[in-house]
Amino acid sequence: MHAIAYRFAAVFAFVFVLSAPVGAKECRPQVIEGWVRMPPGGMAKKVPPMMAGFGRIVNRCATPATIVSAGSPSFGSVELHETRIVDGISRMRPVPRLRLAPDGAAVLKPGGMHLMLMRPGATLKPGSRIVVEFVLAGGGTLLGEFELRRPEL
Repeated sequence: MHAIAYRFAAVFAFVFVLSAPVGAKECRPQVIEGWVRMPPGGMAKKVPPMMAGFGRIVNRCATPATIVSAGSPSFGSVELHETRIVDGISRMRPVPRLRLAPDGAAVLKPGGMHLMLMRPGATLKPGSRIVVEFVLAGGGTLLGEFELRRPEL
């Protein structure tokens, strides 16, 4: 009797594993409210050497996620940076890894953490959108859309 029950359980487990959804989407963070500050005045008409990107990266997943790099087809280089006041002086430094806690978020804002978008491949105009690809530790990527905006005066 135990042998029959064991075989039934084994067959049931095998069928259960095979019936699991194939290619189910894994949970990944999302970029929301992404925007890029255009350079001021006449600099916007020329190809500027760099711009800054802002927004929020939200992790609604049950597990943490870590961003280890970023890139964009619109820019030669994309880096995550942080501005801090040290001894009364504003200092900017690269952020090599950005850990997003479960149900957490990272805010990219002027004067704080932000994207440095360097060497644009073309002249960009206000209202246009660019894509930034973030590489996650352990594999996988996250795509974020950023709208170009004129600088506030």
